[in-house]
Amino acid sequence: MFDVLVFVYENYWHGDACPELAHLERKLSAVGFDPEEIQDALTWLDDLTLAASGLRPPTPGDAPVSSTPMSDVLAWTPSPHSMRIYSIAEQNHLGASCLGFISFLESSGALSANQRELVIDRAMAATSDPLPLDDLKIIVLMVFWSLGEKPDALVLDELCEDTSGRIAH
Repeated sequence: MFDVLVFVYENYWHGDACPELAHLERKLSAVGFDPEEIQDALTWLDDLTLAASGLRPPTPGDAPVSSTPMSDVLAWTPSPHSMRIYSIAEQNHLGASCLGFISFLESSGALSANQRELVIDRAMAATSDPLPLDDLKIIVLMVFWSLGEKPDALVLDELCEDTSGRIAH
């Protein structure tokens, strides 16, 4: 699924440029992706679009957003002094490296609390258990993509660069 998401991100830089799901499915199939992988990715993308619609300001002519659990979560603005407590299921599924990375993005100001919740929602929908950090980075990129936002250059570097060869000093 994540290979499909990377392909979509690379080929449709702006979420608005992405074709409708049926057309996208045909394109992905023509490129050679596995049908099951395509279906998983399209379902994941459709859910992302639905959840992200609660974060975007409405434009004239938008249809009303249906009440979904994620849109209910995004309907409030948390206090800047609030703290996110992760459930046991979230801790087990995301693991220490993903939770640390989310915390890093949020503390650096790259990820708002509402965006964090969207990232966690989409990460929990991923089937890998525990979720690899590289997959979480793709999820973060897709959240920015779905909101029509471009992450800061340093954050983008952190999300896209292979950091396994870095030496801490």
